[in-house]
Amino acid sequence: MSLPPGAWTDIEQGVGPDVGRVREAVAGDRVVLGSQGVRDELGRVLRDTLGAGPLEVLLREPGVTDVLVNGPREVWVDRGAGLERVPLDLGEDRAVRALAARLAGLVGRRLDDASPWVDAVLPSGVRLHAVVGAISPGGTHVSLRVPRSESWTLDDLEARGAVDPWIARALRGVVARRVAHLVTGGTGSGKTTLLAAMLSLVPAQERIVLVEDACELAPRHPHVVRLQARHPNVEGAGGVDLTALVRQALRMRPDRLVVGEVRGGEVRELLTALNTGHEGGCGTVHANSATDVVSRLEALGALAAMPPSAVWAQARSGLRLVIHLTRSLGVRRVGQVAVLSPEGDGRPVVLPALTHDGDAGVRPGPGLPLLVEVVPEARP
Repeated sequence: MSLPPGAWTDIEQGVGPDVGRVREAVAGDRVVLGSQGVRDELGRVLRDTLGAGPLEVLLREPGVTDVLVNGPREVWVDRGAGLERVPLDLGEDRAVRALAARLAGLVGRRLDDASPWVDAVLPSGVRLHAVVGAISPGGTHVSLRVPRSESWTLDDLEARGAVDPWIARALRGVVARRVAHLVTGGTGSGKTTLLAAMLSLVPAQERIVLVEDACELAPRHPHVVRLQARHPNVEGAGGVDLTALVRQALRMRPDRLVVGEVRGGEVRELLTALNTGHEGGCGTVHANSATDVVSRLEALGALAAMPPSAVWAQARSGLRLVIHLTRSLGVRRVGQVAVLSPEGDGRPVVLPALTHDGDAGVRPGPGLPLLVEVVPEARP
């Protein structure tokens, strides 16, 4: 498998002066190789030193979202319709481990028996996760997530069948009326894609501040400020977590504060922000269903030493909607819009308002009247 003509130029982006040294080394063989040979050889060297080696051709395929390596002879690709195995032999496990360690080294991280996993973003924007045999009996495993080259709009998602027209109308109202919400779902369900599409609807005069572990959100908006977490270096120093970034974001005059993925103690800062006048705030959370989001917030709140009662009070007063995505047989769609009931003073109740039943379309739920109160556009 080889890179398409000219694709090597993309690998050069973001890797700094190393490219110049590679160019000089390859150019020394110009007489032997010829002009086209130099270009081909430069592409190969860049792929094997600054790119993802034999996996680079898969990462460059249009539509690829994930490349997964479960050992040297088991490589899987998701081209948007679910995982499929590809006939690619990477040799031996030591070759896979060397590749993973080299990729980690591109961003100043280490991967060895003393530090057996790595989670980082490569210069190309691809998100890397890898584990080695010290904690993985099956050998080295590599997961590469490819950032989307361009954002989809809500119209695009509606045209692809990922969002029903009734639900799309409601989501436009959510943005226009600055309703605080969480986008939930499993890994790869499309949470980031949907949230970026919704943020693209924010009026141009508003300032969006994004806080992410890895820069994945790409809304089409003229005023976006990004804050990205930083992992500790090889000495274990210099790390900046999402909790610290959320606190900084609150001092940057955000009109919309967005936490790309709430997965730890930063839930305390997000809930606090939603209760201090930052209307329209939002984030994403891994959850099995919309009705499970309170349990998920309780678990995350415990990491920040928040008792359940504090989570309940903050969620009830600051969070109104949950938008849940599902993925089945490679099909991603908004499966449900639910409302947190404002009544009572105990554990909040999440009421389904709009539920997508596949071919049967969207059916209303007990939460629809509450949804219409805050988002009149959701009216049937």
